[in-house]
Amino acid sequence: MPAEVAPAPTGWPAGFGIGDEERDALVVLASLRGITPRTLHRLCWKEGGGGVGALQAIRAGRAGSDRDRAWASSARAEDILLATVQAGARFVSAGDPEFPQPLLQLDDPPVGLFVRGARLDVSELRVAIVGSRRCSALGREIAEGLGRRLGAVGACVVSGAAYGIDAASHRGALDVGGRTIAVLGSGIDLGYPRSSAELIERIAVSGTVVSEYPPGVPAEPHRFPARNRIVVGLASALVVVEGASGSGSRISVDHALDLGREIFAIPGPVTSPLAEVPLELIRDGATMIRGADDLLADLGHAVDVAASADPPVELPGDEARAWRAVLEPTLPDAVARAAQMSIPDAVTALIRLELRGLVRSVGGRYERTLSLPSDEPGV
Repeated sequence: MPAEVAPAPTGWPAGFGIGDEERDALVVLASLRGITPRTLHRLCWKEGGGGVGALQAIRAGRAGSDRDRAWASSARAEDILLATVQAGARFVSAGDPEFPQPLLQLDDPPVGLFVRGARLDVSELRVAIVGSRRCSALGREIAEGLGRRLGAVGACVVSGAAYGIDAASHRGALDVGGRTIAVLGSGIDLGYPRSSAELIERIAVSGTVVSEYPPGVPAEPHRFPARNRIVVGLASALVVVEGASGSGSRISVDHALDLGREIFAIPGPVTSPLAEVPLELIRDGATMIRGADDLLADLGHAVDVAASADPPVELPGDEARAWRAVLEPTLPDAVARAAQMSIPDAVTALIRLELRGLVRSVGGRYERTLSLPSDEPGV
């Protein structure tokens, strides 16, 4: 195996990915299985010819593994691009205007991304939400609430489409017609995990699905920690909802620290293993938030809740007015005053909202629920 090449500057050499020959080279490089993104990044700088030079070095045996050399010598960019188009995707090289510039801050940036769905808008506020796959019911509810609120104010939710917190945050954004980006740890054509396959298709229609892997690349354990760097790199802030010690949430935090991203954490019970990472982060200086409005305020995007909040589903007039009045745990008479309704009408509206699963009564006070009722199992 050839020795590791020297460390490289941030970003890519001038002219990287520009022109048909460069683009074809990057498509082949993106499909290699044996060389790490960090080694590939250093190689592109060392060879001085960008993607073309790196590909020539691998074909000549000066870099990469025997498997890499065999693939690089036989793979054809046009075949990979055809499979990409057949998967309903496109290849966005690091030289394309659509390529997210924040990813260039990584010391192991992808040479390109395979993308399905809407363009990656450089102007939007993006927030990464991560947490446990085996999350609690409360954690799932909080993640959906974060996604719903961020989506409602025009922010974009970025996550990894995994079972648990990831999927819940995506669903929350989709429920209000908001923007969300799912980053896969497999080929762009694979809906993995299977429990999230339908969710990923929804995101591809109204949001964006991205992967650094071309069609046909299987989901393997080492691809998911690598995926986390892209989740964090695409966002300006990271929110950790739940995570046990040693979980993937901690890997995302490490990437956020390396990139200088703001880190926020939702606190949990000190006795819960799922609260270990958030509580550790708060103790170490991360910002504690109680929900999306804390987050938006801290990011400088505070929103007038009373003026902007709309029900998550279409409601009759009295129910919509009552729902808007429930900004915190509230007695029925206070709801009546805020909604300019009689107390009997307010009570009737609150009971109907409770039957819909949109509010709940706790100790005689009504509060909003964070998630819509659903017959579908969590994914």
